[in-house]
Formats: sequence, structure tokens, C-alpha cells
Amino acid sequence: MLKSGVMVASLCLFSVPSRAAVPAPGDKFELSGWSLSVPVDSDNDGKADQIKEKTLAAGYRNSDFFTLSDAGGMVFKAPISGAKTSKNTTYTRSELREMLRKGDTSIATQGVSRNNWVLSSAPLSEQKKAGGVDGTLEATLSVDHVTTTGVNWQVGRVIIGQIHANNDEPIRLYYRKLPHHQKGSVYFAHEPRKGFGDEQWYEMIGTLQPSHGNQTAAPTEPEAGIALGETFSYRIDATGNKLTVTLMREGRPDVVKTVDMSKSGYSEAGQYLYFKAGVYNQNKTGKPDDYVQATFYRLKATHGAQR
Repeated sequence: MLKSGVMVASLCLFSVPSRAAVPAPGDKFELSGWSLSVPVDSDNDGKADQIKEKTLAAGYRNSDFFTLSDAGGMVFKAPISGAKTSKNTTYTRSELREMLRKGDTSIATQGVSRNNWVLSSAPLSEQKKAGGVDGTLEATLSVDHVTTTGVNWQVGRVIIGQIHANNDEPIRLYYRKLPHHQKGSVYFAHEPRKGFGDEQWYEMIGTLQPSHGNQTAAPTEPEAGIALGETFSYRIDATGNKLTVTLMREGRPDVVKTVDMSKSGYSEAGQYLYFKAGVYNQNKTGKPDDYVQATFYRLKATHGAQR
């Protein structure tokens, strides 16, 4: 498919500094095409707060979970204890959700609409309804802290990027550092739609072990691992039925993995996609105040135009 255009998926005696005077991620990052989940429930609706696009871009910050660092990075933090996004989720997150509608509330957030995108392998009728066709997410970040308590197969895990579909995730990109290691691993999961096969796991740097299915594993330090605080980049590209994940670090060769999604079910009518980025804590068994944190220095989502 030829892409004809590109859309690039924040009365008193003493003066009190306004909320806007405190630097926020939206002051440096273009966040009009994103919403944010934070692990607090300030409106007491039983779910994590959702910060909509216009509020986020206008300078929203949360001093505990979503801030701008002194170096100009967008900092995400999620403790083990906190509000969850739904009853079906048992992990906390401080995470952006791509919103191609950019605050236009006349456009539905779910479904094949101008808010979401589809693959170029989807029916042409779906491509015409979507907000974009195919997608690339590029990020430069450092993972600054991971959990150190809890059961061994959950400790140290955090999801730093995703493609989400109606009910499943074509990709969840993980960073994971074990307590006795100095460096961490990077791997990802590809989840076909229900009825289209089993979840697939791909190791890029180091190993995903120990896991739920192999809790006795004792992996050695990953030779080419990524330390906490070390800057690296990733690119997630979904074009047609091909999913390509690339890891990039200065002074090291790129690490690339490609997945054939032709039998995963995401090209069928009714399937829509969106990117997510931030920290999605993958530990629910550690101490309540144990947490994950990452700083993003660059985040850019792009898509081909509708046909």
C-alpha cells in the first residue's frame, strides 16, 4: 500500500505560584494525541484516573507519578499498590494511551474510528474509517527503578511499550532486571486474538526467566544487558501483517526481531489498534510501596494516512 501522508501519532498578601508555573511533561512533549492513566482514584469511581488529551497537553502533572525531570524527561512511576484501570487488571500503571482524535469528543474512543488505526492488511472499508493505517512507535528512555520484592517470577518486570487491540495485545515490550543482577533483559510478547493461537515470547537481550511456567530458573547476568538509568531506544513497527521490534543503543548493533502476524487475527474487520507507552508494573506480590519508574526522552507515533 502506498502511504499518501503521515500523521504524527500537555486575594492574598503573598503571591502563590500557579499550577502552570511548575514544569510539566506537556511543556516539552507533544501530548495532544495521548491520554494518561495514573494509579490514583481521586474521583472515587473505583478505577485509576484517566487524564484526557486536552488536560494532559495543557500542563497536567502528578507529583508522585507523572512529572518532568530536571533533564527534560517525562517520568512515569507506578507502585505495586494503587488504583487499577479496570476490574480485569491486577497491575498498576502510569501509562499513555494513543488518542488520534486529539480531544475531539465527537469521535468514539473505541472501535474502528478516527481515534484508532488499523493494519494495511485490513479490509479497505476499515482503512477508510480509521484514524491511520499501520503504525510506528519510537521511544528513547531509561528504566530508573524496578521492583525488588515479591515472588521471583514477577520481581523486576515492567512493560514499557505496547500495541493494544480490542481485547488483546499484538505486542507488550518488557524490561526486566533481577535483584542480584546489575543489568536487565528486554523481551516481548505477541498475543494473537483469542482462537488464533497461543501467546508467543521473544527474547531480545538476556532472558525472560524466571517466569510463571519456570519459577525455579536462575539465569546468569545478561552479558549485553541494560542497566538501570542507561538510555536506550526502541522502535515498534506494525506494517500489514509484519511486526518488527528494534532495540538501539549507542556503540552496540541494533537488535531486531520480526513476527509474522498473518495468522494472529488482527487484519479482520472490526479490529482496531493503538499504542501505549510509559510504565505498566508487572508485579502484584511485592511490598505495596515498591515501584517501577522510567524516564522517556523521546516519544513519537506515526501512521500512514487513510486510503
